[in-house]
Amino acid sequence: MPVFSGTELTCLRGDRLVFTGLEFRIAPGGALVLLGPNGSGKSSLLRVMAGLLKPLRGTLGWDGVSVADDPDGHRARVQYVGHLDAVKPVLTAAENLAFWAALAGAADPAANARAALDRLGVPHIAGVPGRYLSAGQKRRLNLARLLAAPATLWLLDEPTVALDRAAIALFEGLIAEHRAEGGMVVLSTHTDIATPGGEELHLDDFTPYADDEEGGEDEFQEEGAAR
Repeated sequence: MPVFSGTELTCLRGDRLVFTGLEFRIAPGGALVLLGPNGSGKSSLLRVMAGLLKPLRGTLGWDGVSVADDPDGHRARVQYVGHLDAVKPVLTAAENLAFWAALAGAADPAANARAALDRLGVPHIAGVPGRYLSAGQKRRLNLARLLAAPATLWLLDEPTVALDRAAIALFEGLIAEHRAEGGMVVLSTHTDIATPGGEELHLDDFTPYADDEEGGEDEFQEEGAAR
């Protein structure tokens, strides 16, 4: 069974060393919750895991093979949902989802989009342009990508922002289903998200200079799946 791992990872953003000596290991069905204050490197680590940011040092591995040896293969098994909502304002919700489904090679992208919106409880927004969606609807639309364009490894940056309690409970069920099927989940959060049997990784344990002032992580405008 494949294992996703990181060994002695060091991340540099601009002239700031964000974390160093970081290690993790996730087996099929596993969940890893990233914890730490703002600026501790949660978003940066997710981007490293997705292949969107190269570590200064260290190795990402999949089933014992370096991810750097097959970056395209790694992107094909990753679905990354970042902090910013990747919603094209001129496209309808269904068209946004169909785009991601087609990119993932779905046989019927439109059907995938409809089914994903149904599962997220928002079939009524299918024909609504992205510019008219509320913050909560945009977040559900982004999470619907996980179903419309399935991937083994879910990388989620603050996935429950703008969601109400009912939507969070629904999302927790989707995570449980994904893990039951052998999928892996890594997420950052400032709220409680149920991940029974999952592990926690405290990013501040890998801060290079504990006495330095904490700086906020840059939020990049680019957003999307690591595909």
